[in-house]
Amino acid sequence: MRINLPNSRTFSKIFTKAIGADIVENINGITTDSREIQKGDLYIAIKGENVDGTIFLNDVFKKGALCAIVSELIPDVNGNQIEVSDTVKAIGKVATEWRSQYDIPVIGITGTNGKTSTKELLKHILSSKFDIHATEGNYNTSIGLPLTLLQLTSFHGASILEMGANQIGDIDILAKIAKPNIGLITNIAPAHLEGFGSIDAVAKTKAAIFENLHDGIAFINYADDKVRKIKAPSKSISFGINPDCDYPADIHYDEDGTITLTINAEEIPTFSPNLSFAKNIIACTAIARELGVEWDAIKDRVHTFIPPKGRCEVKNNGSYIVIDDTYNANLESTVAAIDYLSAFSGEGKKIFIFGDMLELGDLSVDQHMAVGRKCDEINLEAVLTYGNHTYSTNEAIKKVKINHHFKTKTELSEFASEIISPKDKVLVKGSRGMKMETIVERLLEIK
Repeated sequence: MRINLPNSRTFSKIFTKAIGADIVENINGITTDSREIQKGDLYIAIKGENVDGTIFLNDVFKKGALCAIVSELIPDVNGNQIEVSDTVKAIGKVATEWRSQYDIPVIGITGTNGKTSTKELLKHILSSKFDIHATEGNYNTSIGLPLTLLQLTSFHGASILEMGANQIGDIDILAKIAKPNIGLITNIAPAHLEGFGSIDAVAKTKAAIFENLHDGIAFINYADDKVRKIKAPSKSISFGINPDCDYPADIHYDEDGTITLTINAEEIPTFSPNLSFAKNIIACTAIARELGVEWDAIKDRVHTFIPPKGRCEVKNNGSYIVIDDTYNANLESTVAAIDYLSAFSGEGKKIFIFGDMLELGDLSVDQHMAVGRKCDEINLEAVLTYGNHTYSTNEAIKKVKINHHFKTKTELSEFASEIISPKDKVLVKGSRGMKMETIVERLLEIK
């Protein structure tokens, strides 16, 4: 990870205040990766499970690094080392001090699914009113989030911060660093259970974003039972497809299969059959309205929004449609993606290509079987599975006529090329580690 620093002189003052150590004033950027070092950078040496970043100190100084933060001074290194007890916590302290300079809406977003899609949509909508600072890429961890905060400047009118969690306590750490004054939990579902142990532990971890708001506003998804039960210590605004909330939404399917929302008597065409996208719109509308964005601006930004790569991204090779939803997968997002596939109208078969959902622990078999039952319920024409865990999906399917499990992507792709016809719709889904985008690339080459 690497960032450019917007103001090196101010950073030096903030660093000294937070850490108690002087640092040069002409630092150009910060990186945690020795391969990304540029002349004038500050290098953060992180001790990981497998690699200690201090072994690269000589290399980073040769490349032009001005100084390095280390948890232990390394002798015989020709460069300026600044010793701290924990390098990750140290940059977090600096980022918190940096963030405290700005009295603007700082929106923290967490949840099991839809964090990035919601963040990107909210960024697009709020850009109609503010200059927006937001998380880029996967900078949503205890390392990435501080680096994101250090790019916040006085030109920004609002900040949107995505917060990811793989284990108990992660969101509490991130919220204490970022100090958001607006909090959103998109939903709570079983995911990364190897790190959490149970969905209740997931809920408790996500709840930390509300617990750290203090005088801020918690935006509560009333359509999610787990989120709805979380008590917010500060002011709260509710939204959902329930009538008893502050921003109630009705969902209408138009003749072409796309969804139109009615929120507080305002109609918002989504121009999409994607129910997950519609739910994101409801959340973003609630926040945008509370921040003073006009309804017409919201509708315009929904219309012009382009989804992030790999998240129900519709691709047409001139013969048939491929729905690329390969960014990641858990049970809830997979079921939503199948519903999205089902909502497509017109001729052609509906085909689902499914790779393993990872990190589900003891729930893996049950949840992969649940996907199989969903495929039967939707009456898909074909389901092609790949991986060690999706064998359970294959076994659970009883009604889908074409249902095959494959040991390799090559075999799957070759079979798919034989059964796909013009006008078909093909959904490709799987966890990040399965790299299902390689199948998308192969399918798009077939004419």
